[in-house]
This record gives sequence, structure tokens and C-alpha cells, in this order.
Amino acid sequence: MPSNAAVSSLQSQPSSVPEAFDDARLDADAWLEKADEIARYLAETAVERDQTGGHAAEQKERIRQSGLLSLSIPKAQGGAGQSWSLIYQVIRKLASADSALAHIFAFHHLQVSSVLLYGSQDQVDSLLGQTAANRLFWGNTLNPLDKRTLATEYPGGGFVFDGVKGFCSGARGSDYLTASAWHEPTQSLVVAAIPTIRDGITVHGDWDAIGQRQTDSGTVTFSQVIVAPSEVLLQPGIPWTPAAHYRSCLAQLVLVNLYAGIAEGAFREARTYTLEQANPWFTSGAPSSGEDPFIQHHYGELRVKLRSAQVLADVAGDLVDRYFPKGPAITARDRGETAIAIADAKVAAHHAALDISSRLFDIAGARATSRRFGYDRFWRNARTHTLHDPIDYKLRDLGRWELFGDYPTPTSYS
Repeated sequence: MPSNAAVSSLQSQPSSVPEAFDDARLDADAWLEKADEIARYLAETAVERDQTGGHAAEQKERIRQSGLLSLSIPKAQGGAGQSWSLIYQVIRKLASADSALAHIFAFHHLQVSSVLLYGSQDQVDSLLGQTAANRLFWGNTLNPLDKRTLATEYPGGGFVFDGVKGFCSGARGSDYLTASAWHEPTQSLVVAAIPTIRDGITVHGDWDAIGQRQTDSGTVTFSQVIVAPSEVLLQPGIPWTPAAHYRSCLAQLVLVNLYAGIAEGAFREARTYTLEQANPWFTSGAPSSGEDPFIQHHYGELRVKLRSAQVLADVAGDLVDRYFPKGPAITARDRGETAIAIADAKVAAHHAALDISSRLFDIAGARATSRRFGYDRFWRNARTHTLHDPIDYKLRDLGRWELFGDYPTPTSYS
């Protein structure tokens, strides 16, 4: 096992610094234009990459070079310092073209938020300063329900992580990880930020779901990984504050906007197909598919589902903008109000993504099932991602709120 001196040497990860650029100079509209540009780029190969799967290294690098990774990093640490409502808009734009790469992008920002919510000021300055300067990409190994990775005390301070983690989105090809491990003595989590190339960390390319095929959400193995004291964001045995629990609100709203983006993409593809390629049903008497009243009925219904998801997602995003900047001063009421708004949005987005991505085929017809269109990816991505956590429990939380005024119990999924 390495010495204490070795632990010290592992605390920072040197990276080559790319040509400097000033993210702080751009306003929200300019960032949204960048997002549109990246979405168009991803759309060019989305069908082919969905069919082949694997690691989208080229696409991740394009996102890295766009500067969009800096959006959630405060200006004080060299980032763009943009609002979370803007970040969620970007996630939705990217998801409409490629929900797998949007997922990786979104989870990078979720890990940045972990540093902001859990870390000390020194950790925020060091970790996020490095991230902004070097355009680092963060991945996730903070799966709180997977307790197979254990944390034991390291002599002289810090911990040793040993075990396996599943559903590690974005870990492959990342520069840094947020990692959690189960601490048996206190029956609680240790959360840390560590370089992905740390000795003992192995990222496996074993993700094989029917959808979200390029999210790199496979397993990561920790084999006697040394975690320095300065890398620990949350110590075990310490009660979580409402601010610490706010991370799950950010995570759930990531899912909302991924679902809404999938719905937007499916709706857009269906409309394009209807107007440009579909033939009217022979008994309809309509001169074109778009003039068929039954097709128009479909679009009317699906528009309402989509708009409901979009509006509710934006309402929740505005609440995040109101409360997230409070940092440690976030209250239980702040968190509860946000959680209810996100639950509303998640139910709407869940149904919109599944319904639109399925009924796309009712609208477009049999020829639209050709693999060359790749329209099935929308449903497969939605079906895979909407299983992240059961929607039944969101509906239960909303029912409790409506009946008794009880906010959702803070967990990693509510």
C-alpha cells in the first residue's frame, strides 16, 4: 500500500492546458447558439452511433472544446457562471438530437454541483479552477444505492475505496470522478472527488442496455484506491443538510430535461416525416398526410403533452435558479418546494417521452420503421432512461403533498 507521501502526490492530476479562452464573455443567447451548433453536429451521426454503440470519444471532445462544460462553474473559479435554467435548456437541446451525449454532458454538470454543494471553499477553488482551466470532463461513480464499494480508514488520514460500482455514467473517458463508498462503521456514505486515472481505478466498457447506448453507464472497479483527506467532499457519519440533499433535485431535473428533449426530438422527426415523406391513408380522402384530420388530432394531443412537460420543466428550473445560489443556506422548505415542482415535471416529461416516441409510428406509418431513419432510438432511449427510478413514487409524493402538504422525504432519488 502506498505511503502517506504517496497519498499527497495523488491529490492533484496534472493536465495539459489548452489554448485559453474567456467563457465569462458570453451571454445566455450565445451559449444557446453554441448548444444549437453542437446539437446539429450530434444529429449528423446520431442514428449510426446509436446502432453501433460504444464510446463516443470524438463527440465528447467536440463538447469539451465548445466550452459548454464551463457553464456550471462560477466565474470566480474561471467558469462561465451561467444559471441552471440555462444549463437545463442546453441539456434539452442536445437531448433532442442525441440523448446519450446529452446525458454525459448533464452528468458532468451534476458532478460540478456536487463539489459546490459538498465541498469546502478550498476544494471548490482547486477542483473547479482546474476544471475550468483545463476543460476537464467529470464522470459519475456516485451511485448511493450500490454499496459494493467499501470505504476503510487509511492510516494517517483519508480512506481506501475497494469494490465495484454500477451505472457509472460518463466515467469512461472522463478526467475526474465523484465517487461514493459505503462506510460500515457509521452505516453511511463517503463522497470524494478523484482523478479517473488514479491507480486502482478500472473503468469497464460493459454498458449494454437497449437505449442510451453511448452513455458509458457501465461498471467501475476500485481496487485499494487511496483517497486523500483533501479529496473527501463528505465525511461519513455526518447528517446531510438540506443543501447536501439538494443535489438529488438537480439530478432529477436533469432526467426531466433529458426526457423532454427526447420528446422534442421525436416530435420534430415525426413532423418532418409527415410533411416531407408520408403518404395519406388511401381511404382518408386527404391530399396529403398532414391534411388528414386523424393525423392532425395526433399532433394536437402530443403537442399538449410536450408543452406541458416543457413548461413544468422550466418552472422547476426557475426554482433551482432561486434556491441553488443560497448554497449552505438552502432550507428544507426550499428543497421541498423544488422537489414538488420537479416531481410535477418528471411525471409530465416521462409520459411525453414515452407516448410521443411510440405514437410517432402511428403517425408516420409502416415505412417509418426502416432502420435507416432510426426513429426507434427515441423510444428505446426514453424507455431505458425513464426506468432510472419508479415514477409511481413521484406520483405518491405528489399525492401526499396534495392531501397533507408533506414535502417528499429527502433521498438520493426524491
